[in-house]
Amino acid sequence: MIEALLILLMFQLSGEAITYAAALPVPGPVLGLVFLAVALRVVKGLSEKVSGAAHGILSNLSLLFVPAGVGVIQHADLLAAQWIPIAGALVVSTALTMVVTAATFIFVRRLLVKAASGKNGAGT
Repeated sequence: MIEALLILLMFQLSGEAITYAAALPVPGPVLGLVFLAVALRVVKGLSEKVSGAAHGILSNLSLLFVPAGVGVIQHADLLAAQWIPIAGALVVSTALTMVVTAATFIFVRRLLVKAASGKNGAGT
């Protein structure tokens, strides 16, 4: 379990370090997650090593929202003063997320159909 947590934290640290060093406009943990996804595809047995720790983190994910909730309560006056831009940002980001998700689904579906038709055509 310690080794798995160390692996996960090293990916996050590598993402943070590269983002900081290269002044990238991407959050370090996101870059670290990309590195982890690539490593899970490339390194055999890595998914088995980190699986237990990942499930443990995911099962307690709701605890990570407590500090955010406290921050919202602490800054309720600021939220009340800036509710229009916040609501606008939420609506736009939600719509954009839905569009990107739909486009990704369509793209992956086309790839899968193309791959399936390629396998069926290759045998004849």
